[in-house]
Amino acid sequence: MTYDSEDIQQILQMALAQKQEGEFSREQLVEMACELNISPQMLEKAEQKWLTQRSEQHRRRAFNNFRRKGFSAHLISFLAVNSFLILLNLFTSPSYFWAVFPLLGWSLGLFFHGWSVSRNEGKAYEQALKKWCSQRLSSKDF
Repeated sequence: MTYDSEDIQQILQMALAQKQEGEFSREQLVEMACELNISPQMLEKAEQKWLTQRSEQHRRRAFNNFRRKGFSAHLISFLAVNSFLILLNLFTSPSYFWAVFPLLGWSLGLFFHGWSVSRNEGKAYEQALKKWCSQRLSSKDF
């Protein structure tokens, strides 16, 4: 039976998961790489790539959480203000339901805000992420 590199990687990952559920030290990682004929330079490159990817995932998660919190604040203010306007409308002029106009306008804005928060890819998302990251960096300077 023959295996391609992807098969070998999956088999070894399963074996490692079964062997030890704990953590590995850096020395153990280097030792495993040696046993697999992976040079220290290749291991270092792979580790740097992994760290970069991990950092990027963390940054995107933080950005998505920031956007969800912003949407939640928008939703809470929408509910509070429009509830007040509906009650005000019912007590002051129950025959004419004028509160529907701000409710519909704000609902449209809330819909588009929710839609933009739910999208985690594309050019607009990348631009917003880049802007958020640069704002975070500039605010840490002070």
